[in-house]
Amino acid sequence: MRMLLCLFLMVTIATSCSQAQSRSNQKKFAVTRTEAEWRKLLTSDQYHVAREQGTEPPFRNAYHDNHEKGTYYCIGCGVELFKSETKFESGTGWPSFYKPSVAKNIEISSDNAFGMVRDEVHCKNCGSHLGHVFDDGPKPTGLRYCMNSASLKFVKK
Repeated sequence: MRMLLCLFLMVTIATSCSQAQSRSNQKKFAVTRTEAEWRKLLTSDQYHVAREQGTEPPFRNAYHDNHEKGTYYCIGCGVELFKSETKFESGTGWPSFYKPSVAKNIEISSDNAFGMVRDEVHCKNCGSHLGHVFDDGPKPTGLRYCMNSASLKFVKK
């Protein structure tokens, strides 16, 4: 039984990684870099999250408890994504926002990894994985953009 579970997890992870690679290989973005350039630009944690569709641990990331005023930018290309005014306490352990500040800078796609169906959020400019969006957020949008701190750069106002 354990062997089957391990095999299932290995296939699921490999499929998820290959889906991330195929998405970034198929689509042309305004900002493109080689894998070596991405690895040089980003820390290993940032690379794992932004380029391999990873996630960071809840409650142990840079911005989940950030209450300062400012703007959040994409770690991969620097485009504006979220303002602190739309950040809220979701209790999930990741920074959550009810709307992007520049909607045209994000794209939503289907993420079927790990046996779940979710809406993935990524940067429209460079393709970096940002997190996921759910429909359990506060008014006025009812959305929760659950983002990874590793994919964001915060600039204090």
